[in-house]
Amino acid sequence: MSPILVRPVREQLEHDRVIRLLQAKYKRKFEVAINPGNEQTMPVAGNGAAPWFPDLVLQSQEKARRLVGTVEVETTESVNHLEAMSQWVTFSKFKAAFHLYVPTGCIDNARRLVTELNVNVAELWAYQTVGEQIRFTLVQRSAAAERARAAEPAEKPRPPAAAPKPVAAVARPSSRNGSAAAPRPAARPAAARPARRVAAPAPAVRRKAPATKAAKPAARRTAAAKAPARKATTASRSQKRR
Repeated sequence: MSPILVRPVREQLEHDRVIRLLQAKYKRKFEVAINPGNEQTMPVAGNGAAPWFPDLVLQSQEKARRLVGTVEVETTESVNHLEAMSQWVTFSKFKAAFHLYVPTGCIDNARRLVTELNVNVAELWAYQTVGEQIRFTLVQRSAAAERARAAEPAEKPRPPAAAPKPVAAVARPSSRNGSAAAPRPAARPAAARPARRVAAPAPAVRRKAPATKAAKPAARRTAAAKAPARKATTASRSQKRR
């Protein structure tokens, strides 16, 4: 079924950009098909004769490709009563989960329409443009979606990195007589050299303090006192010889 509203060019570009970002997001768990702009790549059969073309169609990764969910992205102009009554109500009646994305400024209006029309929304998301990036925020999630999310198996931890293999011995080329030479053993890592000991500093040599000036006169007095005694001894020796 063709869309009801014809969006301005700027909103249509933002709308298709959000669709491609969501495709990369849901691709981790599902097989994702998109219908951006006027493209009608993946239809979804409804109760009527005409097929529907949601913005994103989520299928299981099994061979059967079972329908798991539908995703509808709205812009500021498309969050209105006519769009909600036509598409939101129809997608919410499918057996698959219905996810709705609206701009951040349209959250209150979207909640009011969901309540008035009794739309069964599994997840309601808000998106906003910050610079060149688009950020998504979960607004509400139904009880059934919470139980389905809790039942999902946890991601398996990654195995630890394998240890490096030992280096194999390298075989020497055969000798002249034809016998194979013994293989060389693998090179061993060089042993770490012990750290050099730092020699202790030599003890300081104590120097004798120089004699002070006050000690010199005392030495002269002692020498002067000894001089008369030497003279007397010399005189007594000369008398004996005579």
